[in-house]
Amino acid sequence: MTARPEQRASHRRRTTKRRAVIAGVSALGITGAAIVTTTMLSTAGAASAWPSDTGSKPVSKTVPVSGTYDGGMKKFYGTGALGGDSQDENQDPVFELADGATLKNVIIGTPAADGVHCKGSCTLQNVWWLDVGEDAASFKGKSSSAQYKVIGGGAKKADDKVLQFNGAGTLTVSGFRVEDFGKLVRSCGNCKTQYKRTIVLKDIDVVAPGKSLVGINTNYGDTATLSQIRIQGDSKKKIKTCTRFQGNNTGKEPKELGSGADGKSCTFSASDITYK
Repeated sequence: MTARPEQRASHRRRTTKRRAVIAGVSALGITGAAIVTTTMLSTAGAASAWPSDTGSKPVSKTVPVSGTYDGGMKKFYGTGALGGDSQDENQDPVFELADGATLKNVIIGTPAADGVHCKGSCTLQNVWWLDVGEDAASFKGKSSSAQYKVIGGGAKKADDKVLQFNGAGTLTVSGFRVEDFGKLVRSCGNCKTQYKRTIVLKDIDVVAPGKSLVGINTNYGDTATLSQIRIQGDSKKKIKTCTRFQGNNTGKEPKELGSGADGKSCTFSASDITYK
């Protein structure tokens, strides 16, 4: 089904599975290495407001990115086979980044499909998701030395995960804003291939409602470090900070072991989390 331009999806996701064949160019004819000169929004600290777009771009086929792609603060949204906005697994992304690629100054509208995939180390700089589909971004590199960096930007309206960490290496999120979400970061709890994953969250603005900031698998050696976390609208402190799981590679639902700082897997102090 082809989505109407700027179609507004309901907060509850549809469940129809949609697949797209990853193509070498997008429907717009832009290559992954295209660079648009633009003035970046400041990434020195999480943004207090959502940016305005400079125009809209429909995307019917996954846009491959190698090198640096600067979107010029345009709003990209899925159409055709990428017109899904559900929680179905194995959807294709709007952007797919090669190892070492950078995606910057992009707004992903709705439908958002499966957002952004990183096949190896990558940088997402000043990238915004207005209505998260399956996930905002998934990190899939297989090297323990892989570095994934999310610098600035933000995401909202995520029924479940915002950032899905399936691969190996280190994910650092800084200067980010998240609103109305399930989990900000989740280390895959039941992937067929599991890795040790390191997660660093710093300088993050969190706006309730939300379920948890980060989930890790302690049995695979995952660690999470939190600092400068500011939570708004959660006076009863319902949002879990760091949740520990017993992960598996069988596809079963992982067992929750506990949450909060433990000085080993979940590292932060009371002063690192502030409530407004």
